[in-house]
Amino acid sequence: MEKMNTTWMRDFYLTELSDLPEVRISLFVMILLIYLVTLAGNGAILLAIGTDDHLQTPMYFFLSNLSLLDVLCPTVTVPKMLQIFLSEDKRISFAGCMLQLFFLIDVVGTEIFLLAVMAYDRYVAICSPLHYRSIMSKQVCAQLAAGTWLTGIINSMVHTSLTFTLSFCGLNKVNQYYCDIPPVMALSCSSTYLPELVRLLVAGILGSGAFLVTLISYIYIISAILHMPSTEGRRKAFSTCGSHLTVVFLFYGATIATYVRSNSTYSPKQDRIVSMLYGVITPMLNPMIYSLRNKEVKRALVKALSPKRF
Repeated sequence: MEKMNTTWMRDFYLTELSDLPEVRISLFVMILLIYLVTLAGNGAILLAIGTDDHLQTPMYFFLSNLSLLDVLCPTVTVPKMLQIFLSEDKRISFAGCMLQLFFLIDVVGTEIFLLAVMAYDRYVAICSPLHYRSIMSKQVCAQLAAGTWLTGIINSMVHTSLTFTLSFCGLNKVNQYYCDIPPVMALSCSSTYLPELVRLLVAGILGSGAFLVTLISYIYIISAILHMPSTEGRRKAFSTCGSHLTVVFLFYGATIATYVRSNSTYSPKQDRIVSMLYGVITPMLNPMIYSLRNKEVKRALVKALSPKRF
């Protein structure tokens, strides 16, 4: 009991992106600008979808969920990173580290499942257009969205509880700019066999399941598109699905590189680069890739921001 209390009272120390003082201000400005662009881009999509009746469809409903996740993902890590840049105080409390890890894994897991649901939605829209409205009803969409968020929370609770019941020794310096499973687990002086096994099993079952749903959906989608008689129809379908596939490859590639491996292959420098891709860069790019090129979204956004509206 005494050992557990000591663990709870101990702080962790995060690692900066760079130890060079001369680039600290430049990095601070760059990360802040990326974060603000992310908030603006995803906020614009949420505003457009929320205020335009023409965008009240399953595709845009799931897209609004994706935009919300893309706001939450960098919000979990970036403010603390910016605070470290300014104050140089790298400490984070045990409870703060646990909460940061919990919300990060929650958001990442939810997005993985949501991308699979979005692929299924596109499959139904393209392969069964006549039955689309009956299959993807409002009730079904709400249940699918709620299921992705609930699964993300349960998944995160399992990993967080297993990670933070470990014993931690030494300086507790996290080799990452935020608390994540691999760098926190690397600090443990107790056996990490069970948490690692559970992480790999969950990634293998749930992650692979979501990936298979996405992959199979797109095999059918591409086959259906190639058999379309209209060139314009094929172009429009490829445009929508191509955007989704770009988002999928960016996100899946980065998360697989981070979580689907053992602690023995953990590389702090490599992880910092990969985590910047899926945790900071991808949420900024998603609105540009997926929505802001879409004429319907741009029209809705112009309408929402029109002076006449106010």
